[in-house]
Amino acid sequence: QVQLVESGGGLVQPGGSLRLSCAASGSILSIYTMGWYRQAPGKQRELVATITSGGSTNYADYVKGRFTISRANAKNTVYLQMNSLKPEDPAVYYCNAEILTRVDVLFQAKTYWGQGTQVTVSS
Repeated sequence: QVQLVESGGGLVQPGGSLRLSCAASGSILSIYTMGWYRQAPGKQRELVATITSGGSTNYADYVKGRFTISRANAKNTVYLQMNSLKPEDPAVYYCNAEILTRVDVLFQAKTYWGQGTQVTVSS
């Protein structure tokens, strides 16, 4: 019913930039906090950045000053602008969103995840 679809991953050289996008679709009443997480091979999934519906942002220390999260509420889309990419940034990047839907007469807020997009940093 609700899908999150990421795009924009790929291969970039150290110091380069990428912009990830994640669009939510389906029977959406409202979207609360949206975020980006990443998971490198052999490691746990970790927070990259989040943004509330009002635009307040939160970043992991290791991306502060390099990555910028933003959202277009009218498009149900969240973005992650990644600059100055480092060799330690490669991972599968996942977006998530807390989304309010209606199932019959019930309103339900639930966290949804995208399928992930690969980011590779290599010279």
